[in-house]
Amino acid sequence: MAESSTDTPGVVACPPLIFLGALGLGLLLHWWIPVHPFPAWFSRPLGAGLCLVSVTVGIWGSTIMRRAGTNVRPDRPVTALVIDGPFRFSRNPLYLSLTALYLGITLLCDALWPFTTLVPLLAVVHWRIVLREERFLEAKFGDAYRAYKIRVRRWL
Repeated sequence: MAESSTDTPGVVACPPLIFLGALGLGLLLHWWIPVHPFPAWFSRPLGAGLCLVSVTVGIWGSTIMRRAGTNVRPDRPVTALVIDGPFRFSRNPLYLSLTALYLGITLLCDALWPFTTLVPLLAVVHWRIVLREERFLEAKFGDAYRAYKIRVRRWL
């Protein structure tokens, strides 16, 4: 992501790629040393449900952002503060959606190792993406964003 742009938060990398990299590493470890922590009757339906919810929330959030006239990608200029749709319940519904998709795929594969790469992944997302975005949005939208932060939780 380009940190030189003045109308973007300058996040460390494209968030879906960070999730994909961590999931890929976890699945590679699973391929090398397979560990199945749950019975299939439990993990597969739960994983499928999480994937379905994830895709639904992701499409909903992306659609709301486009309707508001702003970019979904954090490396593109931010033109509006979006507080409708899933953003009424969480300030980060798209990252929650990516996390649910990650967990859903992990459960569908019934793989232990992606669970171990999830913690560092979420630390990177929190410290290198979310906090940067929050500072950026507060600087750009001021009191409107501060009021939104008071009303809506960061995650759930």
